[in-house]
Amino acid sequence: MDYGKFKYESAMKAREARKNQAHTVIKEMKLRPKIDPHDYDTKKGHVVRFLKQGDKVKITIMFRGREQSRPELGFRLLQRLASDVEDLGFIESNPKQDGRNMIMVLGPHKKKTEAMAEAREAQAARKAERQGTTDAPSEGDTAEAPAEAAEAPAETPSEA
Repeated sequence: MDYGKFKYESAMKAREARKNQAHTVIKEMKLRPKIDPHDYDTKKGHVVRFLKQGDKVKITIMFRGREQSRPELGFRLLQRLASDVEDLGFIESNPKQDGRNMIMVLGPHKKKTEAMAEAREAQAARKAERQGTTDAPSEGDTAEAPAEAAEAPAETPSEA
């Protein structure tokens, strides 16, 4: 067998293997210990979206000034966030202090490929629903239109 041909075939097999492989992406969300409830809900929404997409999420709590002497505030915030999203993800690495920051990593329950397949199915369902509603008018619209058209000519001769 020709060595060049062998090398080419092995390269093609490696390329096919990479094509079917899902890339693990780590998204990062930064918080502060004294976060406002609305801001917390917004950040939690982003974390939920990332976990639904099958991505890992690294949550970083940044401490400033006197906040560094109260790391339990950050720990409680991370535990609260983990409990709020426990149906979508799990704690992959427990909270640990790293200088001025406290870091925790959440991993999704479902794999990236499963999440992508579900998203495609949902998108196809939404597209089919939109096409179904725009093609055929609703029954109420068709019944009212002829009645209004019949009334309009009847009124004009009585006025004249």
